[in-house]
Amino acid sequence: MRRIHHFRNFAIGAVALLWSAQVGSADAQSSAQPSFVTTKEGGFLLDGKPFRVAGVNNHYLTFGSSGEVTRVLDDATAMGANVVRTFLQPVIGSLDGRVPTIWNSKSTADSSNLGTKGIYMMSWDPITNKMVPNDGPDGLQKVDYLIAEAAKRKLRLILAFVDFWAYTGGAQQMNAWYGSSDKYTFFAADPRTRRDYKAWVGHVLSRVNTITGVRYSDDPTIFAWDLANEPDIHPKPLLHEWVSEMSAYVKSLAPKQLVTTGHGNMDQKLADMNIPSVDFGTWHGYPSYVKMSHSDFDARIREYCAIGRNIGKPVILEEFGIPRSDADQANAYGTWLNTIATSDCGGWVVWRLTSTQDSGLYPQDDYDKFDIHNDGSPAWQALRDAALKLQ
Repeated sequence: MRRIHHFRNFAIGAVALLWSAQVGSADAQSSAQPSFVTTKEGGFLLDGKPFRVAGVNNHYLTFGSSGEVTRVLDDATAMGANVVRTFLQPVIGSLDGRVPTIWNSKSTADSSNLGTKGIYMMSWDPITNKMVPNDGPDGLQKVDYLIAEAAKRKLRLILAFVDFWAYTGGAQQMNAWYGSSDKYTFFAADPRTRRDYKAWVGHVLSRVNTITGVRYSDDPTIFAWDLANEPDIHPKPLLHEWVSEMSAYVKSLAPKQLVTTGHGNMDQKLADMNIPSVDFGTWHGYPSYVKMSHSDFDARIREYCAIGRNIGKPVILEEFGIPRSDADQANAYGTWLNTIATSDCGGWVVWRLTSTQDSGLYPQDDYDKFDIHNDGSPAWQALRDAALKLQ
């Protein structure tokens, strides 16, 4: 009996030690997991410390090749960026062609110039009359890969659920599923497109990454969700109502992640920041498009940073660019980003970082001349200096 009692005590002790080791290991793993970025008193926080966004946009990360994706992420890291922004795209008509795709999905151009190689995130099923997400390797598994690779590099992502514009379908393709070409009102006003949008959001947030095993809504690699890229919804009361409903819906499904609108906000003075379920403000600025001087744009930056401070939420200049044809490009970048750094604004995300395509060349048809490359140019150096300073 004593021997049995001794063995029992030994077994209990061994189990206790094993349990303790497992708990310790789990705690270590838990502590090694990245934290979610949060907001407090007009700023971002990470592990209780201020977090400032120094980021890059790239538009082909959800349909480029694996090499094209990793080259962009590597170049973002080389620049000192901590955030990368992109859109969940493309969106097509029906696979059988009965409901047309309204953009050139058959293009053989390189990825930067919207050659999407048959990849799509959602389509229309004319039999069931429903939106159908694409969970396959030519669909959301591309996003799985992007998230996993960003996490390896300790980069955070801003993901827009959909692009409002029709370059690769976006919200305009979702309108076309119902025969509408109304660009500005139908998407937010029609109950069917609202239903499709919420179904898409729910599907994305509940998705479990096939590489990492982490549910999207539980992944701190995703810094924030844009409701859309530039949801230019008219009239303004409809925009406010749509943003209120959809941001609250996203927050209900992903309470640990940040939500913003993705709106350009150049003419709305960040009015959507007053919506409780919008965590921070976004605006997009291209002075050359609106014939604004560099100094006037710098004043606009100061104005928008002040609006954020008054409301008590961070503000990000989420898209901006100066064409390479502007001889003062690098100086303007340096001035604007210093203004953001010294104005205690949330940060910036430049449009746009592109890297070598699978051809071995940088994109050859940069029609707006905003592309930034890891080429040691004055503009690259200005952005790199600003990113390192902000961190």
